[in-house]
Amino acid sequence: MAEHDSDREDREPDEKGVPFDEAAAWRAIVAGYGDEPPDPPGSRPFRPIEDLALPEPEPPGEGTAGSEEPRPAKPLGSSISFAPGVGPRDHTPPEPSDDDFDEDDEGHFVPPEPPPLPTADTTARFAWLGVVGGPILLLVAVLFGWEMTWWLTTLGIGGFLGGFATLVMRMKTDDEDDEPGHGAVV
Repeated sequence: MAEHDSDREDREPDEKGVPFDEAAAWRAIVAGYGDEPPDPPGSRPFRPIEDLALPEPEPPGEGTAGSEEPRPAKPLGSSISFAPGVGPRDHTPPEPSDDDFDEDDEGHFVPPEPPPLPTADTTARFAWLGVVGGPILLLVAVLFGWEMTWWLTTLGIGGFLGGFATLVMRMKTDDEDDEPGHGAVV
């Protein structure tokens, strides 16, 4: 770090004999505060959102009165608009029929009906009540400004932890291969 600073002292300023006037630079900054800088050359002026649907005005210096070539029409917006009820989301593909298949096709795959969901026993229901109900009880207590007594805290946190532990211990493992259909059939 010291070598870096010593190197700085040995350098000569870029402009010889012209001292830098810091106070004048600050005065110029303060005088220009709030003024909008000029637009760079070739940029289009800002248009408010109300005028975006209107056609673009002609750039200065280009008039259609003196030119013989007609200008191509420009679209008003950059998006495609469809009439109500017509558009790409209203497209429905035709229904396939048996005539659409040739000799190599096997036909449509129709998945089998899934088995019904298993009914939960009483222990699982109370475990889910603790997992979901414990945090909801604590949230309601905070929202209504109830005093956090020991039994309210124990019921909320203990219900969540007890219900979670019960659900984890009752989970089935995938070690049982009694049911057929667990894999690809070649």
